[in-house]
Amino acid sequence: MTGENCLFDPTTERLDEINENLSLIQLKTGLTFGTDSYLLAAFSRSAKKGTMVEFGGGTGVVSLLCASREKFLHIHCVEIQPYFAELIGRNAEMNKLGHMVTSVCADVRELDAAVFGAEVSSVVSNPPYMMAQSGFDNATAEMNTARREENGTIDDFAESAARLLKFGGYFTVVYRPDRLSDLIYAMKKHSLEPKRMITVYPTAESKPCLVLVEAKKGAASGLVQSRPLIIYKEKNSTEYTADMQAVYDNFTLEHLF
Repeated sequence: MTGENCLFDPTTERLDEINENLSLIQLKTGLTFGTDSYLLAAFSRSAKKGTMVEFGGGTGVVSLLCASREKFLHIHCVEIQPYFAELIGRNAEMNKLGHMVTSVCADVRELDAAVFGAEVSSVVSNPPYMMAQSGFDNATAEMNTARREENGTIDDFAESAARLLKFGGYFTVVYRPDRLSDLIYAMKKHSLEPKRMITVYPTAESKPCLVLVEAKKGAASGLVQSRPLIIYKEKNSTEYTADMQAVYDNFTLEHLF
């Protein structure tokens, strides 16, 4: 099957239509596009003339979403797994965003600003949430790499982000609430001061499922928390709250602050 001359293998891959009129080739046995990635892209602060780097790109969906709204002049999507690095390139070309999104097959821990020609305006990441040895292994190596800190901890990601960012640049992360203390500690350790945070809940009665944190390099302390983002109106419902619908309608979370 073909899309814009970008072949994909229907026995191992699938083609989905997603938000922002994008098409996305995804590995059937890998992690697929979800709410966390969309929220991260919508939350990332725009820098129209700046450069963004994404850590752990997977299919490239966060980078593609940001590119579709022209939030940055150029985006480098970093992915350690060669298959997914190649897939990012295919997805960018298929959506006619290859001029804006460059795939980089590299280990986040080995990056420095010279790789991108200069310090960058923004680093965003939907990093592995789980410690390397926690819980049960996933069914595939690809899933383990995506979910577990096999190729860098959150401290490694923060350290690398600090190396790449210009003074005043932003490191924006979506993460699990139970590891929020690890995220905040890693950010502050590397002079990335948390400035804005959103806590996400499936319903008003649920425990939180995600946190979004934006840190600024070299900033003074002072964290602003938004009101909670509640996704669904009721348990077992697919109807979005007004706040969540506004995220999808406007590709922003600014209305929560």
